Amino acid sequence: MVIASTTFKEDYWELFELRDQDIEYLYNFLLESETPLTTAELLSVLIEERNRQEKIAQDLERSQGCALYLPKERYQAGQELVFPALGWRKGKVIGVRPGRNPDLGSFEVIKVQFSQGETREFAADFEEHDLNRPVEIEETEQQFDPQAILETYGEHLRQRVEEGLRAHSDFVQIAGKWFPRALLVDINVGHLNLAEAVLDMAGGGPLPTLKLLEQIELQSNVNPKLLEFSLDYALQEDNRFDEVGAAGEVLWYLKRLEPPAVLEPPIHLKYHPVEEDRSLFTDEMLQLEANLQDELSPPPARVAKIDEIQICLIYPHWRVGTMPLSAQSRLLFPTAYEAPRIRFTIVDGETNERFPAWVVRTHGYVYGLKEWYEKRGLLPGSYVKIQKGKKPGEVILTRLARRPGREWVRTVLVGSDGGIVFAMLKHNVTTQFDERMAIAVPDVEGVDQAWEKNLKERIPFEKTVVSMVKELSKLNPQGHAHASELYAAVNILRRCPPGPILYLLNSRPWFVHVGDQHYRYTESEDN
Repeated sequence: MVIASTTFKEDYWELFELRDQDIEYLYNFLLESETPLTTAELLSVLIEERNRQEKIAQDLERSQGCALYLPKERYQAGQELVFPALGWRKGKVIGVRPGRNPDLGSFEVIKVQFSQGETREFAADFEEHDLNRPVEIEETEQQFDPQAILETYGEHLRQRVEEGLRAHSDFVQIAGKWFPRALLVDINVGHLNLAEAVLDMAGGGPLPTLKLLEQIELQSNVNPKLLEFSLDYALQEDNRFDEVGAAGEVLWYLKRLEPPAVLEPPIHLKYHPVEEDRSLFTDEMLQLEANLQDELSPPPARVAKIDEIQICLIYPHWRVGTMPLSAQSRLLFPTAYEAPRIRFTIVDGETNERFPAWVVRTHGYVYGLKEWYEKRGLLPGSYVKIQKGKKPGEVILTRLARRPGREWVRTVLVGSDGGIVFAMLKHNVTTQFDERMAIAVPDVEGVDQAWEKNLKERIPFEKTVVSMVKELSKLNPQGHAHASELYAAVNILRRCPPGPILYLLNSRPWFVHVGDQHYRYTESEDN
C-alpha cells in the first residue's frame, strides 16, 4: 500500500472566495434537490466539493500528466510513468522483457530511466502485488475534515458564501434560505390579496406560511417546501407583508397593523447624536458605560455568553414600554437571519403569564412592555431580570420584587415654567431599584411637555447636562452627583447614551471629578 500526503495551502481557507464554478455547483445542487437551503447548509455542501476538487487537482499535479505505475498493467517502450511509492518520481520505459521466476508465473519486467539518468526495473502484467492497491491519501492536520474547517473558518466562510450568492441575481433568499429564482412557483397578485385577507382576519398575524397556504388553496404538484418558499419570497417582495419570525421560523404579519413604535422609534427613543471623544475614557468609565447596558453604546469587542442578566430601566424605556437591546441583553432575545422586526412571547417569571412583544432589531429595543411595567409597579431605576425561555421564541422577564413600603425616592417635578426640578419624596415601592438611577415620575404628562419644550427650543446638550448636575447636587450633602445619576436624569429630558455625558464630564474644566465617578460643578470656572 502506498500512502501519499495531501494538504491544502496554509492560507487556502483564509483567502476563500466564491468562484464561478462554485456558483454553478451550488445552483445545480439546489436544482437537483428541489429544496431551499440555508447558507450554512450550502457551505457544508461546498466544502465537501472543494475537498473533492482539491484532491483531484493534487493527484493530477503529482502524476504530471503521466500514467500511474501499477504492477498489474502492461507497458510499452517510450511510455512515461509516475511512481507514487518513489515520491511521485517520473520515468520513461526504455525496455520490456519477459520475467524469469517460475514461482511467480508469467509476468513482464520493464526497464525505466529516471530524469537524472538512473535506471531501474519493475514488474508489469503482474496481478498479485501490494502496489496494485489504490493509493491511500493521507489528509494532514485534519485539513480535509469539514467539521474542523467549519470550527476554524466557519464565520469567515459563511460571510463569503453569503456575499457571493447575494451578488448573483439567479439566487433568491428568504428567512436565511436560498433557491434558484428560475424554479420559483408563480404566485400572482390574487394569491397575495387572499393572503392579506387571511392575515387581516387574524388581526394582522402572525401566521406561518403553511397556514396561509391552507387558506389560499394554492394548487401545485411541486415539492411542498419549494411551494412554501415561493410564497415566502412573493410575500417578502410585497411591502404589505412583514416577516416577523425568529431564526428558523417564518411568520407573517400585515405591516399596516403593526404597532407604530415597531416601525419607527417613538420620540422618547430617538437619539440626536452629540459630540464625544472616546479616547478620553478611562477603564473605569468604560466599565460604567458597559454596566449601564444602553443600546446606543458601542458594543465591546467580546461579549461573553450569558444565561440571564439584570438591567436597570431608564425613563425613556419605562415611558414607552420598551427595553434596551444592549450587547449582552440581545443574546437572550430571539434574533433572525434578515427580519428587522421579530414577534415573540414574554413569560412573566412570577405568574407564568404570557403576552406578545416585539424585538426591533434595527433600532435596538424590545417593545410591548408598558402594560407589564404598570401592572408590576416598576418605576425608572427598577431592576428587571431577563432569561431565555424554555421554548424557542420565548423570553422570561421577572421584576425583582421587595416587600412593599414607602421609600425616599428622587422625584421629578415640573415647574410652572415647564422646567424640571428634583426632590426627595416618599413613594410606595414594590420592586428593587438602583438608588442612584431611580426616579419617581408622578406627572408623566408634565414631563412629556418638558421633553417637547427641550426639543422645540433646541436647548444645547451641554446646558441640559449642567442643569442636571446642579439639580442633583442640591440633593447631596457633598454637593456632587454620580455619573450614573446624571445619565438617568438627562434621559428625563432627552435620549442620550452615557458616552457623550462622560465625555463632557471629563473634558470641561467646570466639572471636577472628586473620585469614584462623582462630579462637582464649579461656578467660578464657568465660561
